Amino acid sequence: MLQNNPSPTLDELFDRIRARQPDQPALIDPPDKLRVTGQPPRRLTFAQADRAVSALAAHFIDAGLPANSVIAVQLPNTIELVLTVLAAYRAGLIVALLPQLWRQAELTVAINRTGARAIVAMGNIDGVDHADLAMNAAAEVFSVRHVCGFGSNLPEGMVPLEIAIDRKIDNSRLAVQDSRRAALVTFEASGSGFLAVPRTHVNLIAAGLAVFLESELPQSATILSALAPSSFAGLTSSFVMWLLSGGTLALHHPFDEDVLAQQIETERCDTLVTPAPLALRMAEAGVLSSMPSLRHVVGLWRVPEQVGSSALWPDNGCQMTDVYLFGEVGLFAARRAEDGSPAPIMPGPYRAPPQVPISSTAGEIVLTPNGTLGLRGPMVPIAAYAPSERPSDALGSLSQPDFVDTGYAARIDRATGAIAITAPPAGVMAVGGYRFLEPDLQEWARRLGPSAMLTALPDRLSGHRLAGRASDNTRAREALTELGLNPLMVEAFRDRRVTD
Repeated sequence: MLQNNPSPTLDELFDRIRARQPDQPALIDPPDKLRVTGQPPRRLTFAQADRAVSALAAHFIDAGLPANSVIAVQLPNTIELVLTVLAAYRAGLIVALLPQLWRQAELTVAINRTGARAIVAMGNIDGVDHADLAMNAAAEVFSVRHVCGFGSNLPEGMVPLEIAIDRKIDNSRLAVQDSRRAALVTFEASGSGFLAVPRTHVNLIAAGLAVFLESELPQSATILSALAPSSFAGLTSSFVMWLLSGGTLALHHPFDEDVLAQQIETERCDTLVTPAPLALRMAEAGVLSSMPSLRHVVGLWRVPEQVGSSALWPDNGCQMTDVYLFGEVGLFAARRAEDGSPAPIMPGPYRAPPQVPISSTAGEIVLTPNGTLGLRGPMVPIAAYAPSERPSDALGSLSQPDFVDTGYAARIDRATGAIAITAPPAGVMAVGGYRFLEPDLQEWARRLGPSAMLTALPDRLSGHRLAGRASDNTRAREALTELGLNPLMVEAFRDRRVTD
């Protein structure tokens, strides 16, 4: 018999909000969802969303998925993602988030690593047949027994899912929830290889609280999330913060700035969660200052070494909070100073916000002996990054550090005592929300022949961009597509026009 949970699960947080305000708006689809997925946009209250979650959870249980098994999810930033994640938790399952740009090669590796028993996908996303991708990946993995999908014209063998808000559910069949069990698995390309990183509900809530409290979001906030739902940071900075606020979560399919501006105005959003370089660009263009309802911008930096040299945040009536991301290891947040400059980041414990008591520490920043930045605290999954032990190392494992080395080069500024992050981890390239190992890029280039080259070039907006060269770029793209690689690699070999 389990003892009382030390904290609620994410689904239990949702249920508390539903009990308090069942008829308040909970989830709003992107207005261009019909273009993106072929499905019309929807709006759900908390009561409607709750019934849909229970119906999906019942489907997973009826399918025979045992508690604590893994369900892989590759969905766009629409309400189907939120409902599926909550339903998985209600059914006692663990969610493995698969990035939307992943294709068959990466999907197969990730599903094998987690031993996923089921896959949930969208039939079509931006013209790409994701249902077919899921079916092909499942065919290569022994553990997968159920392939489910949202949308129309799903292939034979894929079980259709629907958002049922009028189905009667026997709640006694739903799982007993425990916040200490694994809830989420995300994937990391680190210097030590490709990792599957598990986290509990407690870990996720700790990360969400760190951002929520530092950014001073109000209760019942209307949050617009423009983040791809493919990472620990993407989920905690939108989904978890929505549950902590108890407000409305509006979703945006990245990135159409005109649609984004329209959503902020139409839904009267007071909070925007988006990549920080995009927020700065929109602020500089005066787009955000024309939105009278907007009060908070939460900007995520997947290249945290760029924060210190970023542009000043203008005095436009809303507060900017920088969120420093270190792959799947962890994050911390800091509100901008009154003059719009990034706040100094001091080593040691960080609290959210800084004036709260020491007992509310969100985590700790460590400068390691290697001159890199380390993180520890309730959101950091230390065991996932621990080096694999050999029998002869058993005794030495007792002295393993209680922090994770992010690999980001850092130093102490002598004048201010603040930490300056100077470079990303060696051998890892970040392209937007996707991280690649440099040796992997070279290996794929070698498969195309001796004249092929694939490299990552610095990019101010996304960290890096991929560029490739081959004797025949068209054939190189076709070959990489057949190998099941994601479009970032494929389009690196696009033909470039030469201009005078």
